[in-house]
Amino acid sequence: EQVLRDIASEMLGQLGYRVDAVSSGEAAVEYVKIKKTDLLLIDMLMEPGINGRETFQKIQRIHPAIKALIVSGYSEDEDVQETLRAGARGFVQKPYLMSRLGQAVKDALLKR
Repeated sequence: EQVLRDIASEMLGQLGYRVDAVSSGEAAVEYVKIKKTDLLLIDMLMEPGINGRETFQKIQRIHPAIKALIVSGYSEDEDVQETLRAGARGFVQKPYLMSRLGQAVKDALLKR
């Protein structure tokens, strides 16, 4: 949702990160084809279109070493677990505080 993307972008911007946001999994796949991306923040449920797990899998085919952090209002269900097994670097459940999101992003960027 646009408002949630705006809030997360604002929070991360206040923490010193440069943030670009897109509105769907398909848009994210196209975005990483043309723009260097250090970290993806992906929601598991993105409608309409492909979900977070599918988005991450498609992007990994383009950039196998891409870093990703799952940010979702849902608990750690099978899609979340599968995405973590595929290489996502963490899970942040919504709603979250700016400090929790910032720490998760920092950890995901630093994790090898």
